[in-house]
Amino acid sequence: MAKVVVLGAGISGHTAASFLKKMLGKKHEVVVISPNSYYQWVPSNIWVGVGRMTVEQVRFPLKKVYDKWGIIFKQAKALEFYPEGDSQSESPFVTIEYVANEQKGQHEKVTYDYLVNATGPKLNFDATPGLGPGKFSYSVCAYDHAAHAWEALHKAMEAMKAGKKQRLLIGTGHPMATCQGAAFEYALNIAFELKRAKLSHMAEITWISNEYELGDFGMGGAFIKRGGYVTPTKVFTESVLTENNIKWIKRAGVTKLEEGVAHYETLNGEQKTAEFDFAMLIPAFKGQDFKAFSKTGDDITSKVFAANGFMKVDADYTPRDYEDWSIADWPQTYQSPAYPNMYATGIAFAPPHGISKPMKSPSGLAITPAPPRTGMPSGVTGKIVAQNISHFIKHGGTEHKHTASMGRMGAACIVSAGYSMTKGLGATMTVSPIVPDWQRFPDWGRDIKATVGEVGLAGHWIKLFLHYMFIHKAKGYPFWWLLPE
Repeated sequence: MAKVVVLGAGISGHTAASFLKKMLGKKHEVVVISPNSYYQWVPSNIWVGVGRMTVEQVRFPLKKVYDKWGIIFKQAKALEFYPEGDSQSESPFVTIEYVANEQKGQHEKVTYDYLVNATGPKLNFDATPGLGPGKFSYSVCAYDHAAHAWEALHKAMEAMKAGKKQRLLIGTGHPMATCQGAAFEYALNIAFELKRAKLSHMAEITWISNEYELGDFGMGGAFIKRGGYVTPTKVFTESVLTENNIKWIKRAGVTKLEEGVAHYETLNGEQKTAEFDFAMLIPAFKGQDFKAFSKTGDDITSKVFAANGFMKVDADYTPRDYEDWSIADWPQTYQSPAYPNMYATGIAFAPPHGISKPMKSPSGLAITPAPPRTGMPSGVTGKIVAQNISHFIKHGGTEHKHTASMGRMGAACIVSAGYSMTKGLGATMTVSPIVPDWQRFPDWGRDIKATVGEVGLAGHWIKLFLHYMFIHKAKGYPFWWLLPE
């Protein structure tokens, strides 16, 4: 009997575990280790953040689903990797610490034949002094964060109703933050809610971003086909913000927050501030601070993980200039080069470099978006790793039958611009490939026939439909495996 351990139960980890169990059946063991007892559909957190969905609508308990599937669930956090075992064990294992119930605080060694690291990012609020829940800004990165953001936003709206104008600052809270898309959605949804409440005149909304040009979104921007014309995402994004009366600050690296004030440095070296009454700023992401040790107890963390804490996989990490970056640098199998029975999927893998051109201010501060790996890429990588591991266990061999390079993979994204069944809006956008390929597509970097964008009510319906479809899939309801990632 083989044993596969999956660390993390987000989009990527949950996808990997579900397909592993389906393909391996009762003959083999699948174990999921996650500190959170709930699965959450992260893309809908922005609707929690404006009061249009409740926390319970975007999450559900994991254990009930895993019990039904026959997956062992441990509510715990991983601490250390021993990919060679240790002096007492020949088998590789991870050490974990339980975080709930009567086992809370207890440690355990969990052995494995294969390990999938799908732990996602650590929300590195501490990288920006004053940033994050409990300090001077809010977040929509998790369902509880989004709920708290709505409480604060609701208070701001009540102040508007009482005749007090409010300054709302939305965007990135670190010079190298990613997930601009989530913050962009949130800004548009706030504008929509204020318009619905007839409070737009009482609010000043400002978008602040580390992007060189708006619409970069950490993927170097894109050219999209819309209405028969090819439009850069810069123009698309600026138009949408203008239509919603949202001002913007670009090329800005937020370095510190104080009560009501965000300090930032611009790419040209200016030190500036932006005042606010409410702020939702996305933090920097990093790996989960894991440690790794050899059989003899030597620290091999740098062998397994990159400096940012994300796990090294089959990417080319050779340092090279931006002009020399290639889609060939990006991983295809997400297998550890050091330990072939270890994989990292979703945000947990270390990218070889950014996608957007790296930029620095005169002081040397890097102000540029990190590459996104959320949503569709997370689900796809989780699935192909599950397929390959299942094949190895059932049929042997080491050749990966399934690959998914972000330099070949397309992705679809639905950006909510307002929740309403009759007046809501959504921007439907597809890009292919995610990482631009200027050799294959010298004019646009991507296949312009497959890179499109449209805005309208239908986009909202699609995003709402996808919310329920992916909850259906994640709960393992009938024919869940037929639904796309």
